[in-house]
Amino acid sequence: MRKVVDFWKSSYESDRIAFFYELTSFVLTVGASATLAFTAAAPDMRIVYPFFFAGSIAGLLGYIRRKLAWPIMLTGWFVLVNIFGFGVAMGWI
Repeated sequence: MRKVVDFWKSSYESDRIAFFYELTSFVLTVGASATLAFTAAAPDMRIVYPFFFAGSIAGLLGYIRRKLAWPIMLTGWFVLVNIFGFGVAMGWI
C-alpha cells in the first residue's frame, strides 16, 4: 500500500499543475463514460461528447506538461474524434 501512496505523491509533487489537469481529465472522462453506460439503450451523445472532449483536452494539457509522447498522440486523436463525433451528433456532418 505504501508504494501506491508514494506513486500518487510522486505524481503530485513532480508537477502539480499536470496532476490537476490529469485529475480533471479523469473526472470528466469517467463521468462521460458512466453516462454512456447508464444510458446505453439511447445515449444523448450531444451530452457525452463534450465531456469526453473536455476530459481529453485536460489530459492533453497534462501530458504536454509532462512531455509524454505516446499519451499526447493518443489523447490528441481522442480530441479530434470527439470533435467529429459531436458534429455528427449535432447533425452538422
